[in-house]
Amino acid sequence: MPETLPLTAPSIGTGTGTGVANRDDETPMYRVVLLDDDEHTYEYVVEMLCAIFVLSPETAYKHACEVDAMGRVVVIVCEREQAEFGRDQIHAYGADPRMAVSKGSMSAVVEPATS
Repeated sequence: MPETLPLTAPSIGTGTGTGVANRDDETPMYRVVLLDDDEHTYEYVVEMLCAIFVLSPETAYKHACEVDAMGRVVVIVCEREQAEFGRDQIHAYGADPRMAVSKGSMSAVVEPATS
């Protein structure tokens, strides 16, 4: 039997009146994962994440620390179209002007968000 979740609003058009939706009916979610490299500064990562994902500087800094330590960090979990757009925004952000070795944007991938 599929897991069910209570709805915060009544179901519209189902005719059941139960106020419960099947988890199978939910939209699949995806992660935008930022990948570490040695061509971008912490300042760049914080600036980029604040600009693209409207994160607070504190949250963006925590992500910068995690990507540096772990090699990757989940930036956001959302629907596929938005995740692909976020990944593309990271890829288009450009080089870090603070580092001469930086020739382009950071890398990111989209992956399914599994429970």
